[in-house]
Amino acid sequence: MALEFTASCLRDSVSLFHYYKKLGDGAMAQLDEAQLLAAIDPEMNSIAQIVKHMAGNMRSRWAGFPDADGESPTRNRDSEFIAPPATRADVLRVWEEGWGHVFAAVDKLSDADMDRTTLIRGEAHSITQAIHRQVAHYAYHVGQIVFWAKHLRSENWQSLSVPRNRSAEFNQKVSRGEASQR
Repeated sequence: MALEFTASCLRDSVSLFHYYKKLGDGAMAQLDEAQLLAAIDPEMNSIAQIVKHMAGNMRSRWAGFPDADGESPTRNRDSEFIAPPATRADVLRVWEEGWGHVFAAVDKLSDADMDRTTLIRGEAHSITQAIHRQVAHYAYHVGQIVFWAKHLRSENWQSLSVPRNRSAEFNQKVSRGEASQR
């Protein structure tokens, strides 16, 4: 995804949501079903559990956004960390459903909406603040997914950004307009 100059916080945030989804897609595409479900120890979340948590958060934050409180009374956050999706197909279905909530909500917004008020857990946020909160949250968890996937793939990992020891080559491609900076 090419970096696009914009003065629109909304457009930039939507671009970032797409970017982080793409990173997660690319990391999970490199894993088999057992790797999606693997955890180092009982305190470690598998990628499947992280996806389930993200999807629960996405459903809660974005269904009814910006008029409904972003912490849905029907959400059971603790349950997001047990009984992860059991198959690769289930993990990817939950992932896509979660992102579907995000994009359905933000696609309805305009720059004029950004200073409106919305609630998360009863606390007032501007729509700008609410979106930034979620960009940060999703970047955090996608980072976990990428880190864990890279560890599981080890030397078979296919870089999702600038490959190790290839910065100069990448920078030349960027200067020629052949590669994305983001």
